[in-house]
Amino acid sequence: MSVTSANRLELLQIADAVAREKMIDPSLVIEAMEESMAKGAKSRYGAEYDIRAKIDPKTGDLTLWRERVVVDEVENAFTELLPEDAKEFLDDPKVGDVIKDELPPLEMGRIAAQSAKQVIMQKVREAERERQYEEFKDRVGQIINGLVKRVEYGNVIVDVGRGEAIVRRDQLINRESYRPGDRIRAYIRDVRHEVRGPQIFLSRTAPEFMAELFKMEVPEIYDGIIEIKAVARDPGSRAKIGVISYDSSIDPVGACVGMRGSRVQAVVNELQGEKIDIIPWNEDAPTFLVNALQPAEVSKVVFDEDAERIEVVVPDDQLSLAIGRRGQNVRLASQLTGFDIDIMTDAEESERRQKEFAERSALFMDTMNVDEMVAQLLVSEGFETLEEVAFVDMDELLTIEGFDENTAEELQARARESLEEINQQAIENAKKLGVQQDLFDYEGLTPQMIEALAHDGILNLEEFARCADWELAGGYTTIDGKRVKDDGLLEKFDMSLEEAQELIMGARLQLGWVSEEEVAAQNADEEDGDAAEGDDTEETSAEA
Repeated sequence: MSVTSANRLELLQIADAVAREKMIDPSLVIEAMEESMAKGAKSRYGAEYDIRAKIDPKTGDLTLWRERVVVDEVENAFTELLPEDAKEFLDDPKVGDVIKDELPPLEMGRIAAQSAKQVIMQKVREAERERQYEEFKDRVGQIINGLVKRVEYGNVIVDVGRGEAIVRRDQLINRESYRPGDRIRAYIRDVRHEVRGPQIFLSRTAPEFMAELFKMEVPEIYDGIIEIKAVARDPGSRAKIGVISYDSSIDPVGACVGMRGSRVQAVVNELQGEKIDIIPWNEDAPTFLVNALQPAEVSKVVFDEDAERIEVVVPDDQLSLAIGRRGQNVRLASQLTGFDIDIMTDAEESERRQKEFAERSALFMDTMNVDEMVAQLLVSEGFETLEEVAFVDMDELLTIEGFDENTAEELQARARESLEEINQQAIENAKKLGVQQDLFDYEGLTPQMIEALAHDGILNLEEFARCADWELAGGYTTIDGKRVKDDGLLEKFDMSLEEAQELIMGARLQLGWVSEEEVAAQNADEEDGDAAEGDDTEETSAEA
């Protein structure tokens, strides 16, 4: 294979034809040809040389040359030369100059031609893949229509015009089956580079797919008058979608349902009959949850914001409806709200309250030596611990019916006496466990707290100062998408993260590990962070 004047024009025509067929820039094909010619020349003159090739895009003329760099000390004689040797090519050569030696026209053998062809095809494939990636990378989050090309091991390969996409088995709705030639609509979930080139991953089970379908069917969503705030799906079976309207004259649920259900029915048909519950969004989490658990009725909601958990009480005859078949209804409601949900019946909740009432009454009877009626009165008024009785303002005790000043004083005296005994016992237990005096002397820790720390091996102030705030106050860790409770050493004493952090930093300050300036700076940073978070919340509320 030689590039002569007879086939220069043909070379350019081939480059143009390949570029048109693959829908890539003709200059990329020319570049691939140049690289292939250079590779062929290396096989002819020697792979050690730095040989370059250039094809004129107008005339098709091929120029071959080798490059050598002028250096002080030659390490590779094939690509470098000394200044004195370079005088043959340049009048005043300097270190760093590049010498170009033009090579005669190339006559390629069969093997060299085949190698050049492979280089061209490889370059063209790379350019085609890059073009496909650039075209689809900005379309993530959109719905695309395509034709099924083939099905491989349950995965559907889709022709999307200028490339291929894949719908994996786990991204197909149950009971769906496709054959080559079938039309398919799916959501572009991801576009990324793989070893074999860019891969376009489609999904029909993603919650976003349903949201995009509603956007296509409901003009108010497309225009931004109605917003989809949350979507939860059990693909092919049931889904819940939370919507809010920014125009008080438009009902978000009615707009999504459409005249005689026409809009929602179009989405249902596309999703193989998936039942869809359309729920009005509410910023108040408990209210939104009550809506999300429809059609079940809810008697009571207890919201624990720190734990991101909601406790729901339903009538006895509504339990199965609230949970749903195989827990589907409560699972979707949990996904929709983002909170863990505990459901119990009125009877179970009543039984639990009675148990807590009995336990607290027993606590006061045993520790304060009072009769059952007095203990129950204290619990009924909201007293839960000895500390509350011992140190509460006297007026609060006097508001309890039947309690006079003498009774209130006697109750507080007994509570304080009992606390003193408990604290003394805690101190003795802590000393037996080996607690050192510096931990007893540290302000902010009660004897019962010190005993709890000692049981976990924290026996002095240094060991306490090494603790993290969550180790003391407890917290939550997200594992596999689920929030898991981390019990704190002092959590049973109602210690917050802020209190734990303050105690730990105080210990580090006392030990000289940090300075007062560092503590002050950290507190200032935290206050700034809280203020910024509050500003973000206000802006979000204003936008809503």
